Amino acid sequence: QVQLVESGGGLVQPGGSLRLSCAASESIFSIGAMAWYRQAPGKQRELVAAVTRGGHSNYGEPVKGRFTISRDNAKNTVYLQMNSLKPEDTAAYYCAADLGYGLPDTDTEYDYWGQGTQVTVSS
Repeated sequence: QVQLVESGGGLVQPGGSLRLSCAASESIFSIGAMAWYRQAPGKQRELVAAVTRGGHSNYGEPVKGRFTISRDNAKNTVYLQMNSLKPEDTAAYYCAADLGYGLPDTDTEYDYWGQGTQVTVSS
């Protein structure tokens, strides 16, 4: 059982930056893709970014060019650097891990989820 713990959320002004971290309870060398999803009140959960074991990444359209996902296998941690934040980025952000290969097509394919961290973008 892999436990994922997110941190780094908070309140930030529009145009600001935040870095989220997701620490895994065991080595992520054995984990395939890791991803960040988000869910705003009244909306469906959506992909923010995902990265494979080999470093191939994928981003949701609303965050392309602003967010960067990275993984540090030595620290068992995945990061999400969020720049040029907008009010519409306000959501609970969740870390997910998949034990398979490649990038999952949907969130239902991920095996483990964290509890989430809140990001609020407001002036």
